Parts: sequence; structure tokens; C-alpha cells
Amino acid sequence: MNRPTNGRSISKSGITLFELTFLGTSASAPSVHRGLSAQVVSFRDQRFLIDCGEGTQRQILRSGLGFRRLNRILITHGHLDHILGLAGLLSTFSRWEALEHLEVWAGAWAMERIRDLVFGVVLRGARPPLDISLQVIEPGVLFQEGDLTVSAFPVIHRGPGCFGFQFEESTRRPFLPEKANELGIPAGPVRRELVSGNSVTLPDGRVIEPGQVLGPERRGVKLVHIGDCGSTDNLYEFVEGADALVLEATYLSIEEELAAQFGHLTAAQAAGFAHEANVEQLFLTHISRRYREREILAEAQEIFPRTSVARDFDHHIIRRSEN
Repeated sequence: MNRPTNGRSISKSGITLFELTFLGTSASAPSVHRGLSAQVVSFRDQRFLIDCGEGTQRQILRSGLGFRRLNRILITHGHLDHILGLAGLLSTFSRWEALEHLEVWAGAWAMERIRDLVFGVVLRGARPPLDISLQVIEPGVLFQEGDLTVSAFPVIHRGPGCFGFQFEESTRRPFLPEKANELGIPAGPVRRELVSGNSVTLPDGRVIEPGQVLGPERRGVKLVHIGDCGSTDNLYEFVEGADALVLEATYLSIEEELAAQFGHLTAAQAAGFAHEANVEQLFLTHISRRYREREILAEAQEIFPRTSVARDFDHHIIRRSEN
């Protein structure tokens, strides 16, 4: 989980794990080096855009990610620095014909603003160039496909209907190739059946049960993303033990009162929460222009050393912690 890596990561078991790409890491307004809030989470062939600040379409192009399969957008809350980029992104989709269907997920208040932006401004009086589905978020599971579950949970910030997101890989029993070799199980479909939990009959008549070649059950990877946040009091149960946590750090402790007034966290508060929740890695984003990056990093690492301050276009592979 180090600062940028190129290409797709394959685990020792041959399975692609979570990839996290930061497209915009600034708070409230862009700076020369930081765009507005947007991140992409990838798991195998599934991709999710989290938030869509102004200029996100250009950041996607600059990152090299491209638009294909980027058909699910999760919005943490309805403040303009997290949704205005939807206008340009939809305009680009209509010209590039990269998608046939787009899902936008947001809380009720945020969805009112998004609906006005999409249908009252971008598409006013025009036929949508693609199938657009606007889904109002309720706490709980949003998607459950294959080995991936994506859930939403409430977050305290300014205004109603703010959410964070959990990305969790299913619990699994790892395949033990050394055991399969000892039993003389040939590579290919037979092993795949065992990995799927099915017994198989070998050509010599022996019946092999999955438990003979599968190791102890182990949890999957857990990535948690939280947007703007004024309090972590209700978040422990959703974050505990995460392999990676994305969390804001808009202020330093010297302005803790200002942070509370505007519903944000300090770097020290974010780091303290990561420590309490026993996460493996903390990525800080939503960085104010008033501070130097090294100031944010120093304050956080004093409390939680496994902290990184995200920069635009950072790319990370999120693997399961061995702890």
C-alpha cells in the first residue's frame, strides 16, 4: 500500500484485490496541485467513482483510468465541491458513448441537488444520452455481487444524508496447492471445483472433498471510505479492523474549534480514530490549502505512524492485513 504503483496487482492466490486511485484531494476549493474530491475504487472488473467534484472528468483522463465501466457513482454528501463535476462528466459520457447505463447513489438531500443539476441544467429539455438511474441511499448493503459487498453507513457532517462506504471482499478459504500436489490433483477445472466448495471424483475413483485442499477461513479485504466528517463517535463499528481507511483531515489541531464549527476533523482526530479502530493504513484527504502537506502528515503520524497524505493521482493496492 505504498505511494503510486503502476498496473494491476495480483495477490499470491492470483486474485486481483482492491485498487484505490485519488483523483481530487483538496478541501472546498481546488489548488494548483489538488483537484476537488473524487476517488476511484476498483475490484476486478468493477469500478466505483466516489464523489465527483468539479473537474473530475479531466482528472479521470489525466489518471489514465478512462471512462469505461465507470458506471457507478457513490456520493458521500450533497455539498457542491463533491457533486458539481457530475455535469461535465455526463456531458462527456454523452459524446464519448462510453457507457449505456449510469447509476448515481446519494442521500435524499444530495439527490435533490443532483436531480436539479442533471435534469434541470445539463439535460434540460433534452433526451438523456444514456440510461441514468438515481438511487437514494439508505444505510445497509448497496451491492452484493460475486465476492464483493458494498455497504453505506451514516456519517455526521453539515446537513442531512451524509454517508461513508465499506468495500468488503467475501470471507474465503485459501487453496493450498501443496496439499493438492500431494493428493495428485491435476491443475485446471478439478481444482477450480474444489475452490468453489464442490467435491470432485478423480480418474482413479478417489473422491476429494474441498476441506482436504482448503486452508482455514480468513476474512477478505476491507476498505472504508469516509468523506467530510465532523465526528467519529458513530463510526467505530463500520471501520474497525479495516485494511485501509480513507478519511478527511481538513484542519490541524491548532484550529480544532474551527473544525468543529464547520463539521470537519483535524489530522490528529483522524489519526486517533484510526488508532482506536485498529486499521492497517490511513489515507488522509480533503486537505486545506492553508496548510503544508508535511504539517498534516507530522501531526497525524505522531499518533498513527501508518498514515499517508493522499495526492492527486496516487494509486494504491489494498491487500489483506496479515495481523
